Amino acid sequence: MGVPQVMETLKEKTAFMRESLQKSQTITDNMVAILGSFDHRLSALETAMRPTQAFFLFFSIQICIFSRIGLRTHAIRRAHENIDKTLKAAEVILGQFDLCRKAEAKILRGPHEDLESYLEAIDQLRGIAQFFSSNKGLKSCVGVLNQANLLLTKAMAKLEDEFKQLLTSYSKPVEPDCLFDCLPNSLKPSGDKSNPGGKSPSSGNMSGHQNKSVEPVVYTPLTLMPPRILPLLHDLAMQMVQSGHHQQLFITYRDIRASVLEQTLRKLGVEKLSKEEVQRMPWEVLEAKIGNWIHFMRIAVKLLFAGEKKICDQIFEGIDNLRDPVFVEVTFDSVSVLLSFGEAIAKSKRSPEKLFVLLDMYEIMREIQPEIESVFECKACMEVIEASLSLTKRLSQTARETFGDFEEAVENDATKTTVLDGTVHPLTSYVINYVKFLFDYQMTLCQLFQDLGDEDAEGQLATLTTQIMTALQNNLDGKSKQYKDPALIQLFLMNNIHYIVRSVRRSEAKDMLGDDWVQIHRRIVQQHANQYKRISWAKILQCVSVQGLSSSGSVDAERSSGVSRAMVKERFKTFNAQFEELHQRQSQWTVPDSELRESLRLSIAEVLLPAYRSFLKRFGPMIEAGKNPQKYIRYSPEDLDRMLSEFFEGKTWNEPKR
Repeated sequence: MGVPQVMETLKEKTAFMRESLQKSQTITDNMVAILGSFDHRLSALETAMRPTQAFFLFFSIQICIFSRIGLRTHAIRRAHENIDKTLKAAEVILGQFDLCRKAEAKILRGPHEDLESYLEAIDQLRGIAQFFSSNKGLKSCVGVLNQANLLLTKAMAKLEDEFKQLLTSYSKPVEPDCLFDCLPNSLKPSGDKSNPGGKSPSSGNMSGHQNKSVEPVVYTPLTLMPPRILPLLHDLAMQMVQSGHHQQLFITYRDIRASVLEQTLRKLGVEKLSKEEVQRMPWEVLEAKIGNWIHFMRIAVKLLFAGEKKICDQIFEGIDNLRDPVFVEVTFDSVSVLLSFGEAIAKSKRSPEKLFVLLDMYEIMREIQPEIESVFECKACMEVIEASLSLTKRLSQTARETFGDFEEAVENDATKTTVLDGTVHPLTSYVINYVKFLFDYQMTLCQLFQDLGDEDAEGQLATLTTQIMTALQNNLDGKSKQYKDPALIQLFLMNNIHYIVRSVRRSEAKDMLGDDWVQIHRRIVQQHANQYKRISWAKILQCVSVQGLSSSGSVDAERSSGVSRAMVKERFKTFNAQFEELHQRQSQWTVPDSELRESLRLSIAEVLLPAYRSFLKRFGPMIEAGKNPQKYIRYSPEDLDRMLSEFFEGKTWNEPKR
């Protein structure tokens, strides 16, 4: 039955009730007239009867008459009251009909034109439905109740569509440039969009890591949706909840926002990689992806997840049973993709070059942990917090194990690379750069050791550094035995230990290893230099030694001393041959440090040149007096000094002798 038919029926019943009321009034007037005639008759009867009988009779009749009159009057009064109540109820019902008709018009127009009015119409329909549900005895109202419920169903369907449309319209993936604009200047990319952080922190030369600035790092809050839309979405969400559409609201919001968040991360460069894919990846490619991941984690937690939390809290304000679960669902897949990559790296095969990226990853996880605990603070989010803490712990353990592996790898390095010129071995420069770079991470390493239960973190770092240095020296001792020339062995060890000492003195490792360590190893350098000079120059010095020869220095020295000119000639010939051989060979050797090279040349010259001058002065005249003296005295002291300056220059083997 429609609303117009019900209203017509009520009007007919109201007219009938008015007509009945008029008839009741006529009956009442007639009764009053009858009672008046009874008064006259009773007066006559009273005169005729005896006083006592008349009194009792009159009293009895009065009681009877007034009893009948009282009953009739009470019934009439109650009828009046019932009629008034009925009229008032009818007015209320008619008012509800009118509200229903107006609400229906608003619902049919939809929420697009005037959402506030639309929401008011829904509230009115709920009130109408509640009214008629509590007055089910009115058969004529059943149709109106059904109509109100039907309108509510349609209204909620349109409301859900409006919520979905609004949310979809204002949910767009965030472009990477917008994300980068929210970063502090020190963290903004240098222009390579495929690598947001510019150079990877763990690049091959290990120069990418920079000490953290003491200046506060300020992020610009990210606006994911226009603020003016959030109150509308909140009102729509509240209406859906009041109508019992919790599940529809949950699914709609989760699907839209989760998809947008995932699209944003994909635009940024986040990839979903399995553990197997990570392990098969070439190190150069993986290294770059790790550098990017570090920036992705910072952007995701500090900007994207924080922004999602903010709009979720505003839209679901007052809907506590949905607010936290829906936020977890929106972010779960994105969080999982990011953390799973970190887990894959932490669980992958260990190697020395991975230590620094592990430390970088450990650093970023510790940096963002407060934000993770703030954004995912609810009980429903505990799994995310636990997963991030687990990754941080896994990274610290893997980094510590990699540190230990490095010491062992240095000790056992069996590469057959031989530096023919005795210069600094690639292993030495690699290890020293490695150790120097470790001290750029000194604070991180100390924190890592503390997290793993080491009370004296700095002492632990010093111990590990000393062990690495010892392992390197042991390996260099083994590599030096690849040389057949004993002098080159000493030159090789001298070069490498000197490089180690010089590098330590110029780095923070000096404070960690101590002055005693430096002084001890400087003495070791000198010992190898002395050993080199003894091995290389002892025999040639014997050639210009007076030992075994006696001469007065005169032209007649041979006659007066019994010294054979032939012996002197042999001495000069041997000296020339040995010096030329040394020059030919050792000018191809290398002492890369200019100060050490000059110092070594000077120390040789200080011994060789005075001995040669003395020998030349004593025995030169003997040779010059004979035939072809230039055959035996080939070099002047100045020539030797010039040729000494060519030692340790690293000439190539096929370069002609100067």
